[in-house]
Amino acid sequence: MKTIFALLFLFWYVVPITNNTYFATNNGTVSFFSKTPVEDISAKQSTAQSVINTTSQQIAVQLTVKDFTFPNALMQEHFNENYMETEKYPQATFSGKINEKIDFSKVGSYPVTATGKLKLHGVEKERTLTGTLQVAENQLVLDCAFDVALKDHNIDVPKLVFVKIAQIIQVKAHFEYAPKK
Repeated sequence: MKTIFALLFLFWYVVPITNNTYFATNNGTVSFFSKTPVEDISAKQSTAQSVINTTSQQIAVQLTVKDFTFPNALMQEHFNENYMETEKYPQATFSGKINEKIDFSKVGSYPVTATGKLKLHGVEKERTLTGTLQVAENQLVLDCAFDVALKDHNIDVPKLVFVKIAQIIQVKAHFEYAPKK
């Protein structure tokens, strides 16, 4: 009887990574950086949610824009109220599909691209993002970096502060996924 219970436990709970269709996280880290000759601006948040379906290779990311924290409270206030209008556009999302066929049963590091829709400030744009996906036993780690042009998402910068905010923002993301049933 103990042997049957042990086999059932191993079958249901200690399954290979390929049997876990969904991997998710609720604490992905997303940061951005704006460099200009006048001022550098950076912010970070660690509450991004993401899920990867290893069968269909679909990926989705969602974050609350006002969760970004800045080294300066006034920058954070201006970011939320004047530029990102977080009361009107509280979420940023990416929904797409990993282009490369990944064998999630093989531990390793894989260069990947994902094509999908990036929605920011209420504007959705087709994008292909590039990153690295590390497959480990019962864990996936995704790192990616990409640029966002403010004009692509109708983010207006007043002429008075135009020289203080880069028109292209560098974004970095780091997600550590665990299997979800």
